[in-house]
Amino acid sequence: MLGVVGSAAGGLEDLRSGLVAPAIERGWRVAVTLTPTAGAWLRRIGEVERLEKLTGLLVRDQPRFPGEPRPHPQVDCFAVAPASANTVAKLADGLADNQALTQVSEALGTLDLPVVVFPRVNAAHTRHPARRRHMEALREADVRLIYGLDIWPLYEPRDAPSDRALP
Repeated sequence: MLGVVGSAAGGLEDLRSGLVAPAIERGWRVAVTLTPTAGAWLRRIGEVERLEKLTGLLVRDQPRFPGEPRPHPQVDCFAVAPASANTVAKLADGLADNQALTQVSEALGTLDLPVVVFPRVNAAHTRHPARRRHMEALREADVRLIYGLDIWPLYEPRDAPSDRALP
C-alpha cells in the first residue's frame, strides 16, 4: 500500500496521471491524502472524484473523528508529491496541523516505514535561509528526497512563463 500525500504546489493537477496511475500499473494499491488547500484545488477541477474512482478509496483531506473507522489500509511507504515549501518546512519542524502532515509526521517516527518527498518549490524558496536546515532535518529522518532539474525544475518566479530553468 502506497500512501500518496499531495500539497498545493505546481504539478498537483498531474498527481493522478504522473504518480497514482503509474504506481497502480506497477502493482501498488494507492491511498491518497491531500492537504486542505490541495483538496480544495483538486475538488474544484474534478480530480478528487477521478482519484477515488481510480484507487477505489476515499481521498482524505480532513481528519476522522474518534470512533470512526480508518478510511485507508495500513501504508507500506509514503510518497509526498508535490511537496510545497510550506509542507517541507512543516515536516522538517515536526508540525502536523492537518491530516496529510499528521500521517507523514507519524511515518517519520515509525521504524522501517519509507518516506519519499518530492519538493516542488521555486528558486526564491530554495534560497530561503531555513531551506538548508529543513532539507538536512528530513535527510536526518531518513527521508528520500527527490529533486533537481531533471525531476521538477526550479524556476525564477519572473521566468516561469517562459520555462527558463535555473542553471
